[in-house]
Amino acid sequence: MTTRSTAATARPTTKGRAVRTRTLLPGTDGTGTVRRSVLPGGLRVVTETLPTVRSATFGIWAAVGSRDETPILNGATHYLEHLLFKGTSRRSALDISSAIDAVGGEMNAFTAKEYTCYYARVLDTDLPLAIDVVSDMLTGSLIRQEDIDAERGVVLEEIAMTEDDPGDQVHDLFTTALLGDTPLGRPVLGTVETVNGLTRDQVARFYRKHYDPTRLVVAAAGNIDHALVVRQVRRAFEQAGALHDPDAAPVPPRSGSRTIKAGGRTEILDRRTEQAHLVLGMPGLSRTDERRWALGVLNAALGGGMSSRLFQEVREKRGLAYSVYSYTSSYADCGMFGVYAGCQPGRVTEVLTICRDELRQVAEHGLDDDELRRAIGQLSGSTVLGLEDTGALMNRIGKSELCWGEQLSVDDMLARIAAVTPDEVRQVARDVLGQRPSLAVIGPVKDKQAARLQEAIA
Repeated sequence: MTTRSTAATARPTTKGRAVRTRTLLPGTDGTGTVRRSVLPGGLRVVTETLPTVRSATFGIWAAVGSRDETPILNGATHYLEHLLFKGTSRRSALDISSAIDAVGGEMNAFTAKEYTCYYARVLDTDLPLAIDVVSDMLTGSLIRQEDIDAERGVVLEEIAMTEDDPGDQVHDLFTTALLGDTPLGRPVLGTVETVNGLTRDQVARFYRKHYDPTRLVVAAAGNIDHALVVRQVRRAFEQAGALHDPDAAPVPPRSGSRTIKAGGRTEILDRRTEQAHLVLGMPGLSRTDERRWALGVLNAALGGGMSSRLFQEVREKRGLAYSVYSYTSSYADCGMFGVYAGCQPGRVTEVLTICRDELRQVAEHGLDDDELRRAIGQLSGSTVLGLEDTGALMNRIGKSELCWGEQLSVDDMLARIAAVTPDEVRQVARDVLGQRPSLAVIGPVKDKQAARLQEAIA
């Protein structure tokens, strides 16, 4: 994309061309209604209406993440996320932040491995302001050399902050252990070396390539009117000259059939920390795999709450750790399953052995009826409770459109969770937990202890 000052006159307008709109989920009495419009130029707009609230969250999702980077560009997506807050031809960095602060709103962004999201949460009456500010950022960033230079230090500080938190860093280390030196295996933030090496031209080219309207999804949730949101978004993008190809179509969700063949890799970072932090895990499932509902139930039973197996065995019965849990991460063509624990360095082998034994037990025997019932209840409840604010709803519909190209109602999701059977959980446990695991550990781990850790996962 070019900046607004040149694009508005250089590119043809799409005014007068029809907007294609569909109701995806009807809701009840207008509450929970999800609608989708496609603007000429390929920009998608999805909204969820909640007339009973006084807030609205507006976000723009870009189909670009750290997996789209070459090795030399590692960290460019996240770097660009920072730079889009630094100013446009219409607003300085201070103008952007003060506009939202002045109405008591909040604005932020996040970068993941397959997408980036910029959002603002405001009072419903201030939604037009949020639309204008965020749209201006996405379509009109200047990406000036002085901003590149100033923000480089900020990004390097963020990398340093992560490295100062071993409980956070160990997850990046595990991803590297499982996925290796691949786009998915590299850190989202990049490294000190790659961030220092990024140039203004590289970042600007990355911006123009990945922030085309066909690769964007606009999402809004709260006390809003869909047609009004569409008009305001269209006006903002047309003024920026961004909807320059009226016949363009949205890019489809990512797809692929990549199989992770990694297994048994261990990454140990010897550091003087008060705790040893470990992640034990194996390849999981892609986000389109129908077994993901059964894996979600399995994950809840294994390490999703205070009654889970890992919490009971590691913390409640033995007092070996304060924090222990399991988690899943899913991508277009693969996934990860992991178990995290933080413990005293001298007990890391014991904790690892217990976690490994529990995974083996479930892989061989599945869950009992009580565990299955609790896990289904917990997953169902957390799914609903996690959608109690407009920000969470915006995230759900925006990510669903970008990653799946469809919307599931809450009732549909609950029905799929409730339909999970013991046999499905048993099978997915064998498929996932039966694989050879990888391991990441950060802490004061010497050679002899490292050898014992290797033996514990063999």
